[in-house]
Amino acid sequence: MSGQNSLDFHKKITLAGSLIAIGIVFGDIGTSPLYTLNAVFHNKMITEAIALGSLSCIFWTLVFQTTIKYVLITLQADNKGEGGIFSLYALVRRFSGKWLVFIAMAGGAFLMADGIITPPISVSSAVEGVQAVVPGFNTVPVIIGILVLLFIFQQFGTDKIGKVFGPAMIIWFGFIGTIGMMAIGDNWEVFRALNPYYAYQMLVNEPKGFWLLGSIFLCTTGAEALYSDMGHCGRNNIRFTWIFIKVALILCYAGQTTWLLNHVGEEVGSLSPFYHIVPKSIFWVALCIATLATIIASQALISGCFTLINEAIRLNIWPKHMVLFPSNVKGQLYIPAINWFLMCGCVGMVLYFKESTKMEAAFGLSVTLTMLMSTILINAYLRIKRVPFILNILITGIFLAIELSFLAANLQKVKEGGWITLLLGFSLFTVMYIWWRGRKIKSDIQSFVKFSDYLPLLTKLSTDEKLPKYATNLVYLTTSDSEKRIEKTVMDSILKFGLPKRADIYWFVHVNILDEPYAQKYSVETIIRNDVYYVQFDLGFREDPRIGYYFKQVVNDMIENHEVDVEDSLEQAYQQNKIGDFKFMIMDSFLSYDNRMPFWKNFVMKGYYNLRYLSVKDFINFGLDKSHIETEKYPLVVVPFAENKLERK
Repeated sequence: MSGQNSLDFHKKITLAGSLIAIGIVFGDIGTSPLYTLNAVFHNKMITEAIALGSLSCIFWTLVFQTTIKYVLITLQADNKGEGGIFSLYALVRRFSGKWLVFIAMAGGAFLMADGIITPPISVSSAVEGVQAVVPGFNTVPVIIGILVLLFIFQQFGTDKIGKVFGPAMIIWFGFIGTIGMMAIGDNWEVFRALNPYYAYQMLVNEPKGFWLLGSIFLCTTGAEALYSDMGHCGRNNIRFTWIFIKVALILCYAGQTTWLLNHVGEEVGSLSPFYHIVPKSIFWVALCIATLATIIASQALISGCFTLINEAIRLNIWPKHMVLFPSNVKGQLYIPAINWFLMCGCVGMVLYFKESTKMEAAFGLSVTLTMLMSTILINAYLRIKRVPFILNILITGIFLAIELSFLAANLQKVKEGGWITLLLGFSLFTVMYIWWRGRKIKSDIQSFVKFSDYLPLLTKLSTDEKLPKYATNLVYLTTSDSEKRIEKTVMDSILKFGLPKRADIYWFVHVNILDEPYAQKYSVETIIRNDVYYVQFDLGFREDPRIGYYFKQVVNDMIENHEVDVEDSLEQAYQQNKIGDFKFMIMDSFLSYDNRMPFWKNFVMKGYYNLRYLSVKDFINFGLDKSHIETEKYPLVVVPFAENKLERK
């Protein structure tokens, strides 16, 4: 999407875009009424102060966190039309300190942790409604069954079924708004809770009132999805539909609060206040709608995790995985390794916690930490946009104060299950750090040589018929972003590793992943006509890098433009095709035994190579046909082993 196209896309408000926004963007936040007030009052005595205080906190959290922070401010920070924490990092990294990579990693890690806890808590909170009719019903097998089917379905894409997401979620939001109004009845005094005084009273004067923020924060879960899915729906479509969504949410929360006020002095019990306001005559219909809504919400978050990891791969802060495109929908992708990892994580959560109310401690912590990281990145974005310093500090200071308060309240739940989020987030962050740091160490010791020093040798080798021909076209994938230099290992591969590799034409191909999501451009430098060429592909970070396919297209374009001659030494090869056979060479390093690294560097490099072993191979990652590639390994020496020489007796 070009800059102008993305600008137009985000300005428009369309019916289709609004439907997509309701179906994809708001699923997570839209199902929060199922469990938020249940988390606050689960097996607790209902009091008027906490009921009104909770509704007040929920309303102002939605105002500050969702409306102001995400809908009004963060949606402005689009990277060529795309949103999400890694897109935001890609947008600010060129202008800000290098340390921001750690903030982006932490935000991405806890967003992934959120992706493991959200589907279980959403589906559980819906299915547990059955216990209102069948007390003691074991919901765990049903929840696991729904989740497993959901993850199995991912590989087929959501092209067709995705079209029903919007209408289904419109029904859901209309439903929760309606039952909320029915529960309120004539008792509109419940809306006095919109006065922030009631929130203040609960937080300051009620015993342990402040710690309830950990549960109240669940009302804004999914706010990050507003930003992450901006590229699918458009900024103004999200802003326009948020009006309808917010009204429905507030009505539903107000309806539940009315029920709570009518039962002061009682205990909520194990059933969510949401199901208490559902008329008994439509209970099973409500249960089905709620379950479908939570499945859609889970689907949206799973797709969001795929997008998140794909962006992390392109930014070189996550190991490479096979990325598939299961449908014709632009931007929709499927990463098998991540899909099955998420499925195992979700099933593990259900088996460990068993009930949705026990999951909320882990849930709130992951979302809070993600939001904290995004606030720091937003501060950097506002600096880049030259927002006055005082205003920037005021804006981010308010958000940090709110989020740090929520974090403090959530930290008390570490023992109750929050430790799982911290463990998951820290583990995912460690993977990102090891991959990023290992690549950086490897890149720092990579030595380059001048192309010009080797051109006479390449020309001579190309025409030396005493040597057997290795390939008509020998193609090296290079990390060099300039036609003036090349890795020494590449030149050693041609000239020193075994017999010199004679080819009619040597091609050096560099793949440059851009900070923008969609782009397919290339440039060609003719170093020696009919002998040596340098090709650079500039691809968006959401593009599928089919280098084999793209490269053949480039060569055919060059033949048509008479940049490559199809005569003389290649004449026999052209009997089969225009340019002859191709052999792609991939240089693959391994950690040499001749290393003596400090403990931490040794830990990082061994971790990096273990992650490389588990990640997808380069030829798959670059979309190359296995029959056309050859991998050549070379030892990597980070810190040379240097000891006293042996003495001969």
